[in-house]
Amino acid sequence: MDPEGSIVLEDPHIRVMMEGSTLRKVKSRSWKKQRHFRLLEDGMTIWYKSRWAGKGHSTFSVAEVEAVREGHQSELLLSIAEEFPADLCFTLVFHGRQGNLDLVADSPEEAQAWIQGVRKLIYKVETMDEKERLDQWVWDWFKKADKNKDGKMNFKEVRKLLKMMNVDMNEEHALHLFTMADKSESGSLEIEQFVHFYKLLTQRDEVWKVFQDYSGDGEKLMLEELENFLRTEQQEGERSAQHAQELIDCYEPAESAKEQGAMSFDGFQMYLCSQEGSIFKPEHRDLHQDMSQPLSHYFISSSHNTYLLEDQLRGHSSLEAYIQALKRGCRCVEVDCWDGSDGEPVVYHGHTLTSKILFKDVISTLREYAFKTSDFPIILSLENHCGVEQQTVMAQHLSQILGDTLLTTVLDGHIPQQLPSPEELKGKVLLKAKKIGGLEDCLDETLTDEVSDDEEANGDAESPSAEGPPAECLDTNDKVEKSTSKLSRKLSDLVVYCKSVHFHDFERARLHGKCYEISSFSESKAKKLAKEAGSEFVLYNTRQLSRIYPSGLRTDSSNYNPQDMWNVGCQIVALNFQTAGLEMDLNDGLFRQNGCCGYVLKADFLRASNTQFSPERPEDRHDFRPLRLSIQVISGQQLPKVNQKEGSIVDPLVRVEIYGVPQDQAKDETSHINNNGFNPVWNETLNFIIHTPELALVRFVVEDYDKATRNDFIGQFTLPFKCIQAGYRHIHLLSKDGTAIPPSSLFVNISISDNT
Repeated sequence: MDPEGSIVLEDPHIRVMMEGSTLRKVKSRSWKKQRHFRLLEDGMTIWYKSRWAGKGHSTFSVAEVEAVREGHQSELLLSIAEEFPADLCFTLVFHGRQGNLDLVADSPEEAQAWIQGVRKLIYKVETMDEKERLDQWVWDWFKKADKNKDGKMNFKEVRKLLKMMNVDMNEEHALHLFTMADKSESGSLEIEQFVHFYKLLTQRDEVWKVFQDYSGDGEKLMLEELENFLRTEQQEGERSAQHAQELIDCYEPAESAKEQGAMSFDGFQMYLCSQEGSIFKPEHRDLHQDMSQPLSHYFISSSHNTYLLEDQLRGHSSLEAYIQALKRGCRCVEVDCWDGSDGEPVVYHGHTLTSKILFKDVISTLREYAFKTSDFPIILSLENHCGVEQQTVMAQHLSQILGDTLLTTVLDGHIPQQLPSPEELKGKVLLKAKKIGGLEDCLDETLTDEVSDDEEANGDAESPSAEGPPAECLDTNDKVEKSTSKLSRKLSDLVVYCKSVHFHDFERARLHGKCYEISSFSESKAKKLAKEAGSEFVLYNTRQLSRIYPSGLRTDSSNYNPQDMWNVGCQIVALNFQTAGLEMDLNDGLFRQNGCCGYVLKADFLRASNTQFSPERPEDRHDFRPLRLSIQVISGQQLPKVNQKEGSIVDPLVRVEIYGVPQDQAKDETSHINNNGFNPVWNETLNFIIHTPELALVRFVVEDYDKATRNDFIGQFTLPFKCIQAGYRHIHLLSKDGTAIPPSSLFVNISISDNT
């Protein structure tokens, strides 16, 4: 068995990669070292080492690579462009938050071989079906365990392999499986026999049991038996009949079963492990929501201090950080602008030791990446600390670089009573900044170019003075800003639907607020308002946008829980995208629906102009209907090792966490299973009552139990409650970074019913 298929391996580019090349690995302007790179025989693993290092080498899988950029397409390669021509340079970009790999080849031909070769392999990984993926996985294990590279595996090698795979199995049982697979009785397994061994090892008794419950002859599911399973267990109702036939066509590997209109156990297991058998409703993955409502009716995926890759004090300001946030579906990015020394505005975290990047480079990056993940509008949140002259330079850069994509006038020539929709603003960049006067005054030339304190900063600015970083980071020469600050009219005129204003109170906003006025709130201010005046905040957010940002004291770039803000309908809940953890899991979870486009339509009770909804009192809703969520956690599959030490095997437990209105915040967990990360079985049921299903997110976390210290994180998956499919489902786990870790999964049975 070779999962590759010879076509790829015969490709001339791939052959160059397999023969190996000496490429320069570039880590900084001064660190540029030669490394020998080659593609291993599996056609999936790229191996590299220094010529001098004895046995030390590194590897990564093509599955970890998201894209190949050609030429000077990273900040680092651009900075050494004079030293190495573009046709020698390329950049490997990885999924998640892993840094790029910048490489320089010796010749343009060699560079092209690697650029085209890696692209072909990425395409191959992305187009693999479930069976090919599994074959690849098995093949990878075989090669890892075949230590002496003789293409066979003896029992000793198999024992070692089981440890690597997170399986703690007694010797007797392992030997029994080994003997069953060793058909030739040679005392070792070749690859075909190893596949058989792997099948015996991964036999899913708990799936077999479900299959048996519905199969008349215990061998296959006839069409009506499969239909019965879909109707009864998967709660699919009317579409069960049609869906049953579609599933057989799609997942049944045996032609003989297909001809009978039946599904074998292999086909059944493949369906349950596929996207269709996953916990996430397939129809909610794609763009399916009404995108023609006012902007204020959507949650908008938003990033804070977008230019930082690390912490707020000494972090590296980087264009790469913008690219990563936009790739994650972010639709509101932040730019902190300061006067540069040579007349060019710079972007960095003011008064700190973070490095600086040019404003014009940020805007060029935005132009290139803004609409690759989503067509819907980008909001550019400007934190402006520049004098009038450099503000005018900023206005010129915005107009020249963004051209028609920058929205500079109202859409229909009328003063809006409500904000335009994401649909109407497709492909547009909206500037959020202070403005001289309002849209009504745009024709009034008599206005001064000053903005008074009343119209701007106090609670709105995030300048370090507002909630600032520790004193040692502040520049003592910094003059206190005067109570009026001058604005460049050219910059002011570019602000249309997102005029930054200071928030006074809800009554004033209700009487005088304009739909195009937006206020920013620190997390603590927003939390206080949500608790004390929840229903007023909800009403305010039906018509105007609000932006929430992390406390200035979070110098480590940690995040606050965004759920409290979503509960009152705040749209632009800005998080530090560079920081993995629970809060970004929730953000990724909410925005995983609707085609990952960065916009999610709020529930109707957060949009209605007469809404009285308060997250503190969900039971006051006229259509209040709490639901019971019951999750039977059945088993886990091939969980990753936490500790790479040879003998260590995880003791996994599963925790289910609910985030939503205060009444819905809850968590419960299974007991832990000793020494089994390969196929642990829990069979425990966790029950929850959900009072406001439209706002609830459900997070599944797997941890390695440790009685002495904190449990180690193994994997997680978060999704909106409304996107859950009932029935027997697999949950495909993600790493701490939010990237896939196949084939790690949980198998669960979910039921959702009225709480009567």
